[in-house]
Parts: sequence; structure tokens; C-alpha cells
Amino acid sequence: MPIRPATPADVPLMRALELQADSAAHWAEREYGALFAPGAPKRIALVATEASNDICGFLIARCGLDEWEIENVVVATGRRRSGIGTTLVDELLRQAGNSRIPAILLEVRASNHPARRLYEKIGFSEVGRRPQYYTNPVEDALLLKYSVSFL
Repeated sequence: MPIRPATPADVPLMRALELQADSAAHWAEREYGALFAPGAPKRIALVATEASNDICGFLIARCGLDEWEIENVVVATGRRRSGIGTTLVDELLRQAGNSRIPAILLEVRASNHPARRLYEKIGFSEVGRRPQYYTNPVEDALLLKYSVSFL
């Protein structure tokens, strides 16, 4: 599964995928546009592509000095459970290791069992909980952390 950095031209397809995913973080168009704006907070945006060059998944992470935070992972509805999410997260972990970033953080809805299984399989562990963090429906957020190994 080819993974490459996202470009501004990818934003319409990324937004279309996100709108299909109920559990995704739903961003406004301006937030996607800000991914590539000069002076915006540093982020990594990766896309997974198929042989046809269609985008079948993406990941966005905010890059801090001591840790990175996964903000969104979306896989096309018909392509879930095919390893795309794992491949995207693995690429982010590889980049974090190369950048000597010691930790990756994320939050996930307590009821989002597919995402939780993915993150647990990769090696994330629960480090906290934000009660009633989400709305529609009201639900806790689980805080997960991955400690990056350096080669």
C-alpha cells in the first residue's frame, strides 16, 4: 500500500472520505486548508493510495517538540480491516523514530472498538480518560500513548 505525504490537491478527497466516516474527527474546510498554510502548526498529513492513485485513507498528526498527536485517521468504508490504518500509523511511527520523537499520543471514543483494537495491536496503551469529552452522543475519550523506539 503506497503511503505518501498529502498535498493541497488531496484535500477534497480527504474531506470526502472523512464525511463517510462517522467516527472520524470532522474538520471544517478551513482546517484542512490550514494543513498547508505558512505559519500553521507543524503537522504530518499522509495519504494511502491505490493502484489507480485514488486515496483510500489518510492520517493527520500534529508535531510538537517532545511528542506528536494523531488527530485523525480515516480509511474508506469499503477498505476497512485491510491494513490501511495500520500502514498509515506505522509510517507515522517510523517518521517519529527518525525524528527522535519519544511519544505519540491520541484520543479515541470509548465506543470506537475498531480503532481501539487497531491502536492496541500496534502497541498504544491507555494513559488517561476524559469523562464526557465527546458530544452527540456524550461519551468519554480514552487517551492513548505509544512510546517510540529509536534505532
